[in-house]
Amino acid sequence: MERTGDGLTIRRPRNNVAAESGSGLRREESVREKKKPRQLDGGFGAAVPVLLLLYVLGVRGLVHISLRQLVTPGGHSTGFNASTAREYLQQITSIDSRIVGSPENEIIAVDYLLGKIKDIEEKVNSVHKITVDVQRPTGTFSIDFLGGFTSYYDNITNIAVKLEPEFGAEHAVLANCHFDSVANTPGASDDAVSCAVMLEILGSLSVSSKPLRHAIIFLFNGAEENILQGSHGFITQHPWAKMVRAFINLEAAGVGGKELVFQTGPENPWLVQAYALAAVHPFASVVAQEVFQSGIIPSDTDFRIYRDFGNIPGIDLAFIENGYIYHTKYDTWNRILTESIQRAGDNILGVLHYLATSSQLAESSKFRHGNMVFFDVCGLFVLSYPARLGTIINYITAAVTLFYIGKKIIKYKQGGTNYARDLVYGFLITLVSWVSALVTVLIIAVLVSLAGKALFWYTHFYVSVFLYGSAAVAKLILVHSLAKTFFFAGASSQYLGDVFFDISLIIWCIPLVLLTQSGLCSAYFFAAWIIFPLLTKLLLQPDIIHQGSPYKFTVIYLLGLFPPYLHTMYHVWAVFEMFTPILGRSGTEIPPDVVLGFLIIACTIMLISYFISFIYLVKNTKNIIVPLAVLSVLTFLLVCSGMFFPYSSSTDSPKPKRIFLQHTTRTFHSLTGEVVKKDSGIWINGFDYTGISHVTPHFPELNDTVRAPCDDAPLCGFPWYFPVHNLIRKNWYLPAPPAPIYEHTEFKLVSREEMSWGTTRLHFEAKGPSHMTVYVRPHADSVLSSWSLGDGIPIASGEKDYFIFYSHGLYAPAWKFWIEVKNSADESKGIVTVAVGSHYFFGDSRNSPHLKTVELKFPDWSFPSSWVCTYDLYVY
Repeated sequence: MERTGDGLTIRRPRNNVAAESGSGLRREESVREKKKPRQLDGGFGAAVPVLLLLYVLGVRGLVHISLRQLVTPGGHSTGFNASTAREYLQQITSIDSRIVGSPENEIIAVDYLLGKIKDIEEKVNSVHKITVDVQRPTGTFSIDFLGGFTSYYDNITNIAVKLEPEFGAEHAVLANCHFDSVANTPGASDDAVSCAVMLEILGSLSVSSKPLRHAIIFLFNGAEENILQGSHGFITQHPWAKMVRAFINLEAAGVGGKELVFQTGPENPWLVQAYALAAVHPFASVVAQEVFQSGIIPSDTDFRIYRDFGNIPGIDLAFIENGYIYHTKYDTWNRILTESIQRAGDNILGVLHYLATSSQLAESSKFRHGNMVFFDVCGLFVLSYPARLGTIINYITAAVTLFYIGKKIIKYKQGGTNYARDLVYGFLITLVSWVSALVTVLIIAVLVSLAGKALFWYTHFYVSVFLYGSAAVAKLILVHSLAKTFFFAGASSQYLGDVFFDISLIIWCIPLVLLTQSGLCSAYFFAAWIIFPLLTKLLLQPDIIHQGSPYKFTVIYLLGLFPPYLHTMYHVWAVFEMFTPILGRSGTEIPPDVVLGFLIIACTIMLISYFISFIYLVKNTKNIIVPLAVLSVLTFLLVCSGMFFPYSSSTDSPKPKRIFLQHTTRTFHSLTGEVVKKDSGIWINGFDYTGISHVTPHFPELNDTVRAPCDDAPLCGFPWYFPVHNLIRKNWYLPAPPAPIYEHTEFKLVSREEMSWGTTRLHFEAKGPSHMTVYVRPHADSVLSSWSLGDGIPIASGEKDYFIFYSHGLYAPAWKFWIEVKNSADESKGIVTVAVGSHYFFGDSRNSPHLKTVELKFPDWSFPSSWVCTYDLYVY
């Protein structure tokens, strides 16, 4: 029997001498046998308390565990009542779609909210004062979301409610929700449930006999789905905005479940500490924050507006589970569990009360600098510590690891073994295994996509694990098995296990150092993958388990890996819970199977890293590789046979295909004003990679013969509602008679003015439905130099075109704006083309008989959202 430095015991012939391995190294077994485990690891006993100290420093005094309930001095709970909030939710969603400008949003929803607020006001405790203000702002701003566009709003509706001490307050914390919804959806999760939660919190706090130190402003925002217009109107124009020192934004990217803190700050670490202390059921991650702020997820929230236009720090929360029915007709009140409402209410009530009674809110400028590393531990409590402390921990962790590796290299060198060279070769083999597994998975994903079976996992996620996950694991094990057989032939199994354990440490040190150097707090994630395994390895001295067996070592080794594995699996669940539904609405240009395959291989590599060493410790891996390969191949055949359909109309768990149907009438005018082209049809956009391939069997007329052409006009000559034309390039135009429209858009050039600085200023006036989109394209030798929108500097949406999003409330005057164009060439063909899209989401013009007929032809597993619109193009 031989015992190696990691404490493993295996049986091997005494006279076995290592032959020359594939690496060209000659290793004498006698040299290995002279190596004493205690000599190898004994020099690192001092490193154990160092690493332990680092970990303790990260949480000492900074771990906040809170299971508190807000209690009045009399001992009676004033906690959150989910049943009441659920009643509010049911009543708000009974109003159906609440689109900006519609009576449902501007009158019925507003009246309902004001009525409930009045009921709360009548019961308010005398130590509080409630003030209500209905704001109807008009404004404009530019934003770089979705490639960049400019927004203009007129007479939209916000309801602001201020709960403050009896004699007033100088500072306030803002809670934000929005009661409007996207067209054709009830909007229960996005965002009626948040408004219901805020109503109940307002009622709960207002009857408490304990006065607040600061005010709480509850903003019921009436125009968020119009790309954040309501929050901009409040923070830039409302007189209460000057009081706000911090905010909590309540959003949704899914329907129910746990609400995730996915953005905080900017800076202001005291807000993270406030959440950590006050949230009863925490769910927060700095990893989610940095992923979201990277722009990978095609979404944005009011957080951006308060941060960029109000210069106010805050906390952004969102429901993330079951995003399959987000922004669909299935987003109904009864799908949101009472437990989810209770959980959200407990958390938000606790944090709001904490902030409104905290001395830090008034002096927030003193605590504004610095970032925080933060994450919850299985929803039990939050670990948080300053990013600067995290930087120290990360660098010392990397230094201790390098010291450990360096000391080991020296020890082996003294025994005649070139350990450094084996580390290099092992590292390269590991990289080869990664690349090989990645290529294998991507090839499978491409083949699946070419076979027309993309998104097969959308309803059956486990199948993607069988196909991509098993292929990835099999390929990783295969490469290392081949390396063991041919490259490291004759080398000690224990020695190779040691080598690849250390390679895993080196691998995780690389992102640890790179992310720390880049100032990203997510680096802590990789520090955990070093600290726990290394501590376990250093603590497992041979004398500790001298009387034990290999099984005892394995158990202790796995227990040491348990914390990082548990934390990683927690994040892996969140990643797939959020990203899987998003891939069903990410456009026609991004192959979702390639993205999902990449995510699966990344998670596989991370989770298998410390088990690679076991490949070199077992005699045969064939019994693992073959079943995995067979599972992947069989799954591939079943997928290609069409066994797994992507979508589902299940009552319990629908996963619909999203489609936009726009009954469009297009009119193109020449420079002289003559109509040079006019047509009409149903313009169809599918929001995922499969296009209409699954729809055509149910709707034969809808096929590739009616693919929409891209005309030489702004945004290809079609009325895009949002500037997502670069994400959705496959669409279809089914000829149809014009839709009956009872409110035609009036768009005209009011005046043309030659400016003294060499530009031409064109003044326009538009009068039409509550939602209009204007597209501006300067001609080849022209430049759009300025306009009366945003901050005056035009922001392009793509290479040629400029996108303007306009909306108004119930009533609004004609919209007037101007643009300035600089032209240095002949103006005989005009200097600029302007097109206007008009979108009829409600009222008599919203639908048409032909649109209803087409909508009924779509299968029940789809969600066609339809409306009538026009596209009018002019040349000036």
